[in-house]
Amino acid sequence: MTPTAYARAVEALDSVAWRGIMPGLERTRALLAALGNPQVGLRGALVAGTNGKGSVCATVDSVCRAAGYRSVLLTSPHLISYCERIVRNGSPISETEFAALISRVWEAAEPLPEELQPTGFEVLTAAGILAAREADAEVLICEVGLGGRLDSTNVLDLGVAVVTTVALDHQDLLGDTIPEIAREKAAIIKPGNRALTGASEQGLSEVQARAAQVGATLTVVGVDVPFTGSSAGMRGVVVDSVFDGRPISVHAPLRGAFQMANIATAVAVCDALRATGFALDAGAVALGCATVRWPGRMDWIDGDPPLLIDGAHNPAGMVAMVASARELIGGRRCVAIFAAMRNKDVESMAAGLSNLTREIVVTAPAVERTTPPADLAGLFHPRAEVAADVKTALDRARRLAGRDAVVVVCGSLYLAGEVLELLGV
Repeated sequence: MTPTAYARAVEALDSVAWRGIMPGLERTRALLAALGNPQVGLRGALVAGTNGKGSVCATVDSVCRAAGYRSVLLTSPHLISYCERIVRNGSPISETEFAALISRVWEAAEPLPEELQPTGFEVLTAAGILAAREADAEVLICEVGLGGRLDSTNVLDLGVAVVTTVALDHQDLLGDTIPEIAREKAAIIKPGNRALTGASEQGLSEVQARAAQVGATLTVVGVDVPFTGSSAGMRGVVVDSVFDGRPISVHAPLRGAFQMANIATAVAVCDALRATGFALDAGAVALGCATVRWPGRMDWIDGDPPLLIDGAHNPAGMVAMVASARELIGGRRCVAIFAAMRNKDVESMAAGLSNLTREIVVTAPAVERTTPPADLAGLFHPRAEVAADVKTALDRARRLAGRDAVVVVCGSLYLAGEVLELLGV
């Protein structure tokens, strides 16, 4: 069998995996110039942050679609298919469209000198921007990949810039302290932007400094825009905030108490978009929040046993997941499946997960950067069971759980994606 065009596109991306993560904007700028600078004139929101940025992006995109706008949503990483990274009007692009985009970006990159040859993520960024231009997107919602200042998405100036939260993650690339990391993320704020943040304390100070430096208007969610919220358990969260100067109450089906701040931030982003000229009203905000979908984040899959799948992949995310899992699980016993990438603070993540359960199976998703399961096993007491692959881990955890316990899957979006694919969800 000959490989499909989509398979060839994935092979092309895999072929430059050896370049790894190469911070800097010069390659993406050169690539976009070769494509005719499709980023020029795009409007919307660029969203950075340690945690919550994907949920915020998905919610804002849902609101914009509820208001009748043609939208493109760019996120990363994907759970099952690369097509998930480019969502047009609420639906991932087709494999055929994805392959065609990658082919065109690849052709544009070929004449560039070696020092400007793009990484895989930079190819994907350019493909997403090209897709937005060719879809005649009225609004582009783009999730920053890593950090902000040197992330390839920072070639975009969409008018609204967001830093959701700042916590320790990717210290090898972003810095060892909250202020250093915040400085990297806040660099997406550009002159004249309407900026928003949910950061606090040291992180907030850096975001405020950046906004002042470039003359951006900054809204601090929870301070300038107060909100309250409550968890509705399996039904998601309810958030009371302000939109267009008036009180608003919204319900979102995203589970976990941590989603309250994300939904409040999304409402504030929509208000900033409204202030820049988008015709968003309270009805669209309520409808968009009520209909948002963001898979792999506190996903509950009914069964015997049921599964709770979450992409928590840093210490702060793990703490939030454990607290919310306790609420959803109630007093039931649980068995966890855990995996993590090599550049993560696995010790802190393991300590957080140990507060939820001592019955743990560690494994490795089929990606090169994963931490060997044998290295993870000794972080738990008693020592975690080791499963060589995700299917084996899922089978073992289900057997351990029986009919009465809950299987919790966490530690990596790659792990979440593989489990969802195995379940056929």
